[in-house]
Amino acid sequence: MADRPSFVIDTDTASDDAVALLLAVKEPSVDIEAVTIVAGNVPLDMAVRNAIVTLDIAGNTDVPVYVGNAGPKSRTLETAQNVHGADGMSEAELPGPSRQPEAEFAVDALLRLANENPGKHTLVTLGPMTNIAEALDRDDQFLTKFRHTFMMAGSPDGVGNVNTAGEFNVWADPEAATVVLAADGAKTMVGWNISRLFTVIRPDEHERLLSMGALGEFVGNINVAVDIFCREVSGLEGYDLPDPVAMAVALDETLITEDTDEWMVVGLDEPTRGAVLVDRRAGAPAPNCRVLWAVDEKRFKERLFAACQI
Repeated sequence: MADRPSFVIDTDTASDDAVALLLAVKEPSVDIEAVTIVAGNVPLDMAVRNAIVTLDIAGNTDVPVYVGNAGPKSRTLETAQNVHGADGMSEAELPGPSRQPEAEFAVDALLRLANENPGKHTLVTLGPMTNIAEALDRDDQFLTKFRHTFMMAGSPDGVGNVNTAGEFNVWADPEAATVVLAADGAKTMVGWNISRLFTVIRPDEHERLLSMGALGEFVGNINVAVDIFCREVSGLEGYDLPDPVAMAVALDETLITEDTDEWMVVGLDEPTRGAVLVDRRAGAPAPNCRVLWAVDEKRFKERLFAACQI
C-alpha cells in the first residue's frame, strides 16, 4: 500500500495560517509530520504561540512545532499586524498553549526531515520563505527531497495586497523568495490572485461559520480584523483566505481548474518589491514554477465548512 501523504508546514501563524492548519489537521487521510515557524505576519514568539494554540483547538497536540528565523534574510522584519491584529488572531479570546515548542531549530528540522525520508513529505509554505531559503543555502537540493512544494506566495496577475503588485509573503522577504524560485524541485505557486478571486468569505458565509460550533466560531472570530482590512483596503466583499486555499490545493489538486508552467522572477526594489513577474518572452528560461490561475470556489468552501463540522 502506498505511504500515507505526509505534510511539513512552514508558517508565520496568524489568522489565515491558523485556518490552513485546521484544514490539514482535519483531513483524515494526511499526517502532519512537523510545523516549522517563521516570523512574518507577527513576530516569531507570537507565531509559535498561535501555531500551538491552533493545533490544540484542532485536536492535535502531537505535532512537533519548531522555531525558526525571527526575521528576513537581509531586511528588517515588517509584520502584518495591521491586517491580523496585534496578536495575529484578531485579539479573539483563546486559551493559552498547552506546551512548549521543540528545542531543535526549524531549519535543522527541515533538513533532517528531508534527508531522513527523501520523497516522502509534501512541503507547504504559508509565510515568508526565510526558513526554506536558509535550508537551500545549506543544501541546494533540499526541495528535490520533497514530493512537491506548495507555496502561498505572490500575486502573478499583478494585483498586490501590500503595494501595487506585491503579495505579503514575498514582499516580507523577497530575497528568500528569489532563492526558492530558483531552486531545483517541483513547486506550485498559489498566489493572492487565487485567494482574492475564489475564497472571499462573505457576510452570510461568515455567519454560517459562527453558527457551526467551536471550530467555526474559532475561524470566524480570528478573522474579524482581517475582514475590516479586506473591506477597507483590498476592496473585497469580505475576508479572503490565502493560506487555507494553498493548503486545500496541497490536500486535493483536483481543486485546480487552470494552471500554467512559468518562469517567474521576484521584484526586489520599490516599486516592484514583492511582485512575482511572469516572463513569457521567446527566449525566457525554462519554467521554474507551476502557477495557479483558477480553482473551484464551491469545493474549496465545502472543504472549509466540512472541517469546521468535525
